[in-house]
Amino acid sequence: MSAPAPFLTGEFKRVIDDRFRITLPPELAEPITDEQGDVILAKERAGCLSLWRAADWQQRLDDGVGLIRQKMQTGRLEQKWDDVQRLGRLLSTRARTVRLANRSRLVIPEGFREFLDVPCESEVMLVGAAICVEIWNPHAWLDLLRQEMPAFGTLFKELSA
Repeated sequence: MSAPAPFLTGEFKRVIDDRFRITLPPELAEPITDEQGDVILAKERAGCLSLWRAADWQQRLDDGVGLIRQKMQTGRLEQKWDDVQRLGRLLSTRARTVRLANRSRLVIPEGFREFLDVPCESEVMLVGAAICVEIWNPHAWLDLLRQEMPAFGTLFKELSA
């Protein structure tokens, strides 16, 4: 899989309407949307969903699942069946393909709404996370920023060296 381009950045405040819809700004929507308007919506962490280019997500998933299947077939995971089951459960609920209406409006499906934990008619934060777009519960976003911002300089130096 080639590295996704461009490098997505930006922070935008949006409101979830009464039908659980969010409109993404073009600079975040266009790079992740395929010709049909499809993207992958994934559960990341409590209070955070992410949007990915469907082809990139599927390639990464196929590669990983293929390796796990090979390990299962050769008996290398027999002592880890609990972990395999846990992974299967998480894969079953983690992501789904959604279509952006007009290539920018997302309807957050049931199951994902509860995970994001933001009622309709409330604000969310849209964040460019370099390789994907994240949708954050504002409280969870602020908590993460408080926790991780002090390490920004070190992280930037480490990744750009």
